[in-house]
Amino acid sequence: MTAQQRPLMPFDQTAGLPLGQAALAYARAGISVFPCWPGTKDPATRHGFHDATTDIEQVAYWWRRNPEANIAVRTGTVPRAGCGVDVLDVDAHATGSGFSVLQALRRSGLIDQWAHAVRSPSGGLHLYYPADPARPQRSWARPGSHVDLRAGGGYIMTVPSRLIVDGRSRSYTPIGAARLGAGTIDGDRIRELLTPARPARPARAVRPVPADVSERVAALRSWLSRAQEGNRNASLFWAACRMVELGATESDTLTQLGPAAEQTGLDGREIATAIRSAHRTATDVATTRTAVGGASRRHDWGR
Repeated sequence: MTAQQRPLMPFDQTAGLPLGQAALAYARAGISVFPCWPGTKDPATRHGFHDATTDIEQVAYWWRRNPEANIAVRTGTVPRAGCGVDVLDVDAHATGSGFSVLQALRRSGLIDQWAHAVRSPSGGLHLYYPADPARPQRSWARPGSHVDLRAGGGYIMTVPSRLIVDGRSRSYTPIGAARLGAGTIDGDRIRELLTPARPARPARAVRPVPADVSERVAALRSWLSRAQEGNRNASLFWAACRMVELGATESDTLTQLGPAAEQTGLDGREIATAIRSAHRTATDVATTRTAVGGASRRHDWGR
């Protein structure tokens, strides 16, 4: 991890300043800022965080026009800026809190290198880390865990901005002193930890293809895999009907033709729907033929 040898954010100055003066202090410290409408997190510029800047004249102009505008910091590695920040955003709302997740991350040693801690108006927590230009990270959200990372492509409200919470105006407030020697945060590891593992698909029983039809099944797979867009569903339907004629069950058809259909760009739902429809149609036709005296040859699938 890279180390930060000076305070990352000038909170010792900005906490006690009017909003306009605080915005200028951030800009002078190389922190890219832009205004949000008073009492909200909504950008007051046309392009949002893309308008963030360290240009003193621009920042002064914004806050002259709207002295009560909140201050937002563009997160991540910012082009042409003196420095950048990544922020772990821990929510605390009536619908849920991320503090239990925060404790788990702390026990895992994944968040200990923060430079600043800020309490949000709702009682949540923002942990600030220096962004690493050599390893830029993207913002992500995990709503179920109530923990987000504000990095590239995002922004964070900062001290001394105020929001209306439960009918009262509350501010973003630094907690304790700045920490020197802060390190970067590994957002990818945290995201992986907070992402539930996908349940494994149950293995589908694969029945062997009868020897007397194996070449025909292989030919159907090969032909289907070359189907072009605009004809993919029809090709799969036709091939599935031929599988029914060869004695295959719906599961057999999905096993034998599914991978070839996926190669054409069809998704799992489209494949299952086409095969189900083909089996209904072809089975009805076979039943009608048998009823009027036609022959139906059986093949020994799975024997």
